[in-house]
Amino acid sequence: MKVRPLDFEKPIVDLERQLEELKKHSKLQEVDLENEVAAMERKIEATRKQIYENLKAWERVQVARHEQRPFALDYLDLAFTDFTELHGDRLFGDDNAMPCGLATLGNYRCVVVSHQKGRGTKENIHRNFGSAHPEGYRKALRVMRLGAKFGLPIVALIDTPGAYPGVGAEERHISESIAVNLREMMLFPVPIVAVVIGEGGSGGALGIGVADRVLMLENAYYSVISPEGCAAILWRHRSHAPEAAEALKLTARNLKEFNVIDQVIQEPPGGAHLDHEKAASNLKTTVLQQLDELSKKSKKLLLEERYQKFRAMGQVLEG
Repeated sequence: MKVRPLDFEKPIVDLERQLEELKKHSKLQEVDLENEVAAMERKIEATRKQIYENLKAWERVQVARHEQRPFALDYLDLAFTDFTELHGDRLFGDDNAMPCGLATLGNYRCVVVSHQKGRGTKENIHRNFGSAHPEGYRKALRVMRLGAKFGLPIVALIDTPGAYPGVGAEERHISESIAVNLREMMLFPVPIVAVVIGEGGSGGALGIGVADRVLMLENAYYSVISPEGCAAILWRHRSHAPEAAEALKLTARNLKEFNVIDQVIQEPPGGAHLDHEKAASNLKTTVLQQLDELSKKSKKLLLEERYQKFRAMGQVLEG
């Protein structure tokens, strides 16, 4: 599958085009250009590394939204085994934007709750662009309660621009469903690890984001509002989204400094969309490390540390 380049990747695309021309010339003219090709490949890798190490906040948002980035079901296929999806909230219906179920990660049998986007118009409509309805959060709660009942760790894969704000969602109490999840996740006596794998938008992300360890992929973002929404409120125009992204401090690096998240998961050079297998391997290794640490704690200590973790957020200390 050909990867669609982003605007800031133009220097890389130009170099890759030159490399293809070099290889083509070498083949047609039967000239040995092996050294030149190797030098160009090194230059491409160095340029990609330089660009991705210095991405601006808005550019990371673009990477987080890349349609070829691995989504939750990709990680469930590559990093987990024996995934069995559970459907429905036993109250209203199912929600295709939130696949949930039982899975195995390494030696851990666990429950997984997640957001799922689509690739292409048809799949995005089926997944509602990753924006879940109330029944999605209630389904996630049902599955997490199963995990708590049987002593299984909970893994949450977060990737949503936000919960669905439509009339139907409001009629079925979207805010209440998220609020109940926040309360209940604070009380589950099992290890909980949440990973922001792409977009972490507002309460839609937080609805499955209360965890003992909150992790983020390197090019994901986590924010109280989207950059476009913030720009529309503060600047009265969505064109100021890049400025809003900088002001929101929504990158993994920013949030690690503020202790909002616990760890940044490194992505393959050029972003997770270039190497799904490597991205999944990094996620699996990091989540397993966290589960190994958390599984050694008593239930009482687990709940106390989770409580203190979230109580400490947003505190302002004055000299």
